[in-house]
Amino acid sequence: MPDTAKAPSVDTDKTGAKSPAPRRAADSAERAYKAIRQQLVEFKMRPAERINEVHLAQMLDLSRTPVREALNRLASEGFVVFTPNRGFCFRGVDIDDLLDLFEMRSIIETGAFALACERADEAGIARLQAFWADARMRYENKDPDEILELDEGFHVHLAELANNPEIVRQLIGVNARIRFVRRVQIENGPQHWSLVEDHSRIVQAIVDRDRERGIEILRSHISLTFAEARAVLKEALLKIFLPEQTAPRRGRARSRK
Repeated sequence: MPDTAKAPSVDTDKTGAKSPAPRRAADSAERAYKAIRQQLVEFKMRPAERINEVHLAQMLDLSRTPVREALNRLASEGFVVFTPNRGFCFRGVDIDDLLDLFEMRSIIETGAFALACERADEAGIARLQAFWADARMRYENKDPDEILELDEGFHVHLAELANNPEIVRQLIGVNARIRFVRRVQIENGPQHWSLVEDHSRIVQAIVDRDRERGIEILRSHISLTFAEARAVLKEALLKIFLPEQTAPRRGRARSRK
């Protein structure tokens, strides 16, 4: 019996040439979300600056609908705020925001560690050990971007041991909100070797499944005082509003990450 199945249809233009399949709305919204979020994370937009949706749509070669969808999603995550008759603005962070976000990060990570002590399997712990064995060597490069990437990666790997994907999602979201400030913090402080020491101690605590010790190290490791928040935020704002000038580096007490 002959095969009567039809081949999938292909869109063609007036000349008969194949044309690309139309872009799915969900794909466009996701692309807009990732692109705009990256700009916000890197503070390519200034705090309180009104976001020009038309300009964003043109820049991303998209219609305004996926851009608006992406901005609504970013508003729900705290990156932007919507004001009637004004539109969306980049929220940025102030001292209170920064302290709140570091406090939330501490709650997420210490909670994740407590669960990891109960739930982590040996294979998962071995993966964390392998990641850290490779990462700690790369801290010697003293590159702020690489150190930040490695630091975030370490803490996400640790949170994954709790076997709760929502915890990991929340941690990644908080990390994104504070990434620019943390990058400035690393760049202007000589504390990267203290990060190495703390991470090594945290790894040993999860190997030993020592809940109390691991939580104590994490709390100290993540904590941020008001004075530290004020100093790092000042440095960050200088980089945003005076990007061509290098802020003078100051010796300061250890800033924990």
